Amino acid sequence: MTACNQAIIDRMQSSVPLIPQLGAHLVAAGGKRLRPLLTLASARLCGYGEQEGQKRHIGLAACVEFIHTATLLHDDVVDESTLRRGMASANALFGNKASVLVGDFLFARSFQLMTADGSLEVMAILSAASATIAEGEVLQMSTQNDLSTPIERYLEVIHGKTAALFAAACRVGAVIAQHDRKAELALEQYGTNLGMAFQLVDDALDYAADQQVLGKTVGDDFREGKITLPVLAAYEQGTKEERQFWKRVIEDNEQTEADLPHALEIIARRDAIRITIERARDYAGKAVEALACFPESTLKNLLRETVLYTVERAR
Repeated sequence: MTACNQAIIDRMQSSVPLIPQLGAHLVAAGGKRLRPLLTLASARLCGYGEQEGQKRHIGLAACVEFIHTATLLHDDVVDESTLRRGMASANALFGNKASVLVGDFLFARSFQLMTADGSLEVMAILSAASATIAEGEVLQMSTQNDLSTPIERYLEVIHGKTAALFAAACRVGAVIAQHDRKAELALEQYGTNLGMAFQLVDDALDYAADQQVLGKTVGDDFREGKITLPVLAAYEQGTKEERQFWKRVIEDNEQTEADLPHALEIIARRDAIRITIERARDYAGKAVEALACFPESTLKNLLRETVLYTVERAR
């Protein structure tokens, strides 16, 4: 991870001063670096990186983080977010134009890293994931403010915007290790299910977390009219009066300062957070099951602990 972080810093350099300035802000904001960690751990689990000179996993882990960071920059502009990981978001500090353009720069850097790796298979996996992320974000935009959205469509959204990159991050680790197809698909399944659990918990936290712990403004999804499982679960089980409330604040986008506290009360009354977390636990269980084909090791245990952390952070 130290080498990966250095690669990220090095590749954020540019002769255009604003790019490294904004890049330095992103690095200072920290973040869990979960996706590059998955690439590094998956590669090592399959035996890559044990021999001298094996460093492809480091460049690809940095590539995965650039894809993720680029999407965050663009998302914060689209969502008009002012907070990211407990700090002012890049768009709040540098403006929307700079955030979009530096996001484009990071996408370009990610493709330079893919090209430098030299594997067409790796490029196919990561470029497909990049396209799927964009599709997921557009699909989310099309479901915004629409309470008739089926849960299956919501799950399709979170697969696109989150799980696809988790899956790709894990799969490329097995690919560069030239491991068997079974291991490659197992890690892809692990990443997919981990990503689904991660986003479900994230959506639950928007209605249940301490803002300082979450690192973003609680209630952002509510204010933006995003359709997430806590809202769908509360709406589905709600009384006529509660459904009318949801239609006003989500579909009609007519909100007052008192509406978020009332929304939180309804969500608690309808047990919508528990429903969401239970769904996340189902995906977490599938992620752990996907690792069954690998022998016991410290790295396998690390990947299991990552699943546990993902679900338990909801507490």
